[in-house]
Amino acid sequence: MTFWKTFWASMLGSLVSGLIIIGIFFLILRSIVAGFDAMFEDKKLVVQNDTVLHMELNDPLGDFTTANFDPSTFSLQKQFGLMEILEGIEIAKEDPKIKGIFLHCDNIAGGMASVKEIRDALADFQESGKFIVSYHENYSTSAYYLSSVADELYVFPSGMINWLGLGSELMFVKGALEKLDVEMQVIRGSNNKFKSAVEPLLYTEMSEANREQTEKFINALWDEMVDGVAKSRNMKPAYLNKIADSVLVRQSGDAVDVKMADGTMYYDEVLEIIESKVDSLESTDLNLLSFKKYALKKTKEQRTLEVLDPKNIAVIFAEGEIVDGNGKPGQIGGTSMSEYIRDARQDSTIKAVVLRVNSPGGSALASDIIWREVVLTREAGKPVIVSMGNVAASGGYYISCAADKIYAQPNTITGSIGVFGIIPYTGSMFENKLGVTFDYVSTNEHSVLSLNKKLSEDELLIVQEGVDIIYDDFISKVGEGRNMSKAMVDSIGQGRVWAGSDAIEIGLVDEYGGINDAIDYAAEMAGIGEEDIALQFYPKKKKNDLFEFLENIEEMDNQTSIQQTSQLELQLREMYGYAQSISTQNKYQARLPFLMWIK
Repeated sequence: MTFWKTFWASMLGSLVSGLIIIGIFFLILRSIVAGFDAMFEDKKLVVQNDTVLHMELNDPLGDFTTANFDPSTFSLQKQFGLMEILEGIEIAKEDPKIKGIFLHCDNIAGGMASVKEIRDALADFQESGKFIVSYHENYSTSAYYLSSVADELYVFPSGMINWLGLGSELMFVKGALEKLDVEMQVIRGSNNKFKSAVEPLLYTEMSEANREQTEKFINALWDEMVDGVAKSRNMKPAYLNKIADSVLVRQSGDAVDVKMADGTMYYDEVLEIIESKVDSLESTDLNLLSFKKYALKKTKEQRTLEVLDPKNIAVIFAEGEIVDGNGKPGQIGGTSMSEYIRDARQDSTIKAVVLRVNSPGGSALASDIIWREVVLTREAGKPVIVSMGNVAASGGYYISCAADKIYAQPNTITGSIGVFGIIPYTGSMFENKLGVTFDYVSTNEHSVLSLNKKLSEDELLIVQEGVDIIYDDFISKVGEGRNMSKAMVDSIGQGRVWAGSDAIEIGLVDEYGGINDAIDYAAEMAGIGEEDIALQFYPKKKKNDLFEFLENIEEMDNQTSIQQTSQLELQLREMYGYAQSISTQNKYQARLPFLMWIK
């Protein structure tokens, strides 16, 4: 008895001591964070006269700026938001201290629709009479598409411009699954021949239907890029295609010869050109300022000034795969997203809603929950306008179809109106690879549904019926929202993917435009004047001292370190995440029909 008294007393003492130590640690950390916050609080962004903004898009592009803490690396996983980029360019256009932009991008981690919105904003910046000069050692295809908007474009003497066209690469894992004795039991909508999300699990190459739709939409994406470059560089689209087909740009000098670049230069020489454009009388030094720092600080200042204004338009970001529940950062949770829309509907000061959709889809159940909230918001008399980003397909289109109006870019990927179910069978793997077997006792014929037990013919028919019911409901809702017959929706559905340029012709999209166009139209429908627009963003940004502390620490380091990861590693990570995602969702999914890399 004495032993146990001593034991439990010691355990309790250790536990209390541990909690005290942890508490002291967090108090100290909180004090440090508060100290840094105070130190940086008064550090205003000083913009000198004749400043040139240095625009580098190194962080992944998202619809809104985020910084999610990764405890495994004790670092922030960040994305630079399109809203802040567009707003930053607009503020710079009106800022008399800003003379121009130095565009310095070699590769862009973002979709082409977002790139087009940035490109259009830069073109508008030029209309104010301010210059844009672009330079880099190497330009990827997407970076060149963006950079070609510049007044002058230069490349490193031994650098390169990648202009070979677009290609689509899909990874198939059927052979790997066979080696592991894993069988995927897949059920698609009865006529969903284009719904090819499951093809990597079933085949070793593309089906003809998938090849057909992929060729069509990547050609549409390429045509949009070619047209944009042709207009900016005063070239003919046919000649730009000839350059790609014949690989006429093999070194930087070739880019100058074919008029895709204005010269080959070193970094210091480009800075001299920029300095000559500024022609400052106050200083002989070139004032370069990080565009990212400028955009984030200026948008924060502007929103701080507006914080007391009653908000009248809700801008709700639906970015990522659609999942049940609240979801994680980078996902659209059916529960959390419906709460955002409901909150906007029930807020009497909010007069209209803009739903920004950037999603390949996911859970059919969560998509339906979100769709219902959109319908209820419209029924409450509040306009709902959808702005599609890089992709708004399958479940992403499901949650969009009930809106009053849908905006998209020509290079938005949308459609994919279809459904599938997937149930892995792992029983053979456990038995043949590990010697593990399973046995069952049940009260009824279908009581045991397990990954280690194959579905019977009857069970497969039940799942097939469920998939077909959801697909029928899907096309019915699209028909209702888009004022189309169910037969018409089915003819353009069946899981088929469309580029925005085609989607507008077949009635899935109403008009070309970006998120600002959607906001302007929402204001018009709600009777709100342009000067009276006040935006409420969802999810609402919460102040996080630790995140700001880490960001401030990063700002103290002027050297930007970009971690290089092999292409193979990136693809394997993405493929694993994709396989994990489609395997852990509920059994019915409305998802973009493939995972691919467009190069």
